[in-house]
Amino acid sequence: MNLHAKRYLLDRSLGWNGPLVNLSGLGLALAAGLLLSRLSVLGGVLFTGLSILGGATLIEPVAGIGALLFLGPLWAYLRAEMPQVPAQLAQPFFALTLAVWLARGLARRRLCLPPSFLLKPFALFLGAALISLWDAVELPVYGVPELIKWIQVLALCLIVSDYLAQDNRRTGWVIGVLLLTGLFQALTGIYQFWLRGKGPHHFAILGGRFYRAYGTFEQPNPYAGYIGITLALAIGIAAGALVEQLGQRKGRGMSKNVSLVPVIVIAAFMGAALIMSWSRGAWLGFTAAIMVIAIALPHRTRWGLLLVVLIILAGIGLYTMGLLPASVTHRFTSFVEDIRFEDVRGVGINDANYAVIERLAHWQAALEMWRHNFWTGVGFGCYEPAYSGFALINWPIALGHAHNYYLTVAAESGLPGLATYLLLWAVIFWQTWQMTRHTRGWRRGLAIGLLGSWTHLAVHNFLDNLYVNNVHLHIGVLLGLLTWLVHCTDR
Repeated sequence: MNLHAKRYLLDRSLGWNGPLVNLSGLGLALAAGLLLSRLSVLGGVLFTGLSILGGATLIEPVAGIGALLFLGPLWAYLRAEMPQVPAQLAQPFFALTLAVWLARGLARRRLCLPPSFLLKPFALFLGAALISLWDAVELPVYGVPELIKWIQVLALCLIVSDYLAQDNRRTGWVIGVLLLTGLFQALTGIYQFWLRGKGPHHFAILGGRFYRAYGTFEQPNPYAGYIGITLALAIGIAAGALVEQLGQRKGRGMSKNVSLVPVIVIAAFMGAALIMSWSRGAWLGFTAAIMVIAIALPHRTRWGLLLVVLIILAGIGLYTMGLLPASVTHRFTSFVEDIRFEDVRGVGINDANYAVIERLAHWQAALEMWRHNFWTGVGFGCYEPAYSGFALINWPIALGHAHNYYLTVAAESGLPGLATYLLLWAVIFWQTWQMTRHTRGWRRGLAIGLLGSWTHLAVHNFLDNLYVNNVHLHIGVLLGLLTWLVHCTDR
């Protein structure tokens, strides 16, 4: 059967051709025109743009993936600055992308879960989270949305890997959207830091001359985490391409799929935004990511370890010679001076140590939650409503999480939840490392970048929770890229 015959049968099976569909289209057009006549200018522009993106998603589902990647991080900004606009613009595109994926699978009579090494460890983690919700605090408001968030991560992983397996050319588009979204956030942060000249008072740094970059996240730390994850991906891709070019592996490098110069430019802007965020957790996470990228970059691991030693020696040399900015080194050392693993209820609080002691107080509350609910926790996603029963005297206000995702998971879902979460990420790290050893060309650069992204996420999560402001959608797409990479290598 030729291609035209297949398309004809598909059109007939879906009912694209016929008077009923034509009348439905006319009715939708009239309804859209009536709605536009009643909307404000902003509402009309928003409705038109989202309608175009929705139509594009029906034709090419990768457009929906791009839309949710871009719109997802706008949630906090829209909620705070533009309450007249629905904040969760990304969720309809997730639902539409999922619906199109299911519909196409039914049309092909091949609706099945694509093979993924993540299914079993993900099922264990979701099972532990579900068990913790048996007697959870505020189940409908906090527990169910958190569980849905992780189901979305798995669903996006499967959808993206399946679409890429159908057509490898889509991979470049997905990577491009990831990097361009990171560039948009980086430029927004640079504007806030350098050109805007104003911002929230508590974001002022360097004597009030500048303000910490926070993008559309409304908070510098999760913003910096998002930037660091995306920056590590860009650096891994660029570094992998350079290694291939230096090794004179013609025809197998990155240049045939993604131009190297734009990736380097995007990485430079994201690097500047990461510094301007003034986030110690992000700096620490990105430093760890660079170390892991350096280890994975050479084809032989021992050369990678040597490269890490050289980087460390270079950093020590710059520090001892006073060539590192004093403000940056003080930012790190002040954190080390204030960190302590003891009861912080009697610690004196001042402007210099407030942020650190606040974080330690929430760590202590999370440990108490875990101690009292060792096996099942207080309920997945329920740290905030349970916090009042474990809060320290000077810290009555819950921040939504413990500023340490591992402690948050332990407090919310007990030992099984923490163990299965660690197992999930151990599997992800191992598979990504294997891809850096068994792939070549631009795919190896992608694997190295993903390894750096996971490292940043894992380290930064010791000091924060990066699964906020729809960043979990970003993680789901990255996991989809990894699953596709493993599938391609196994064939």
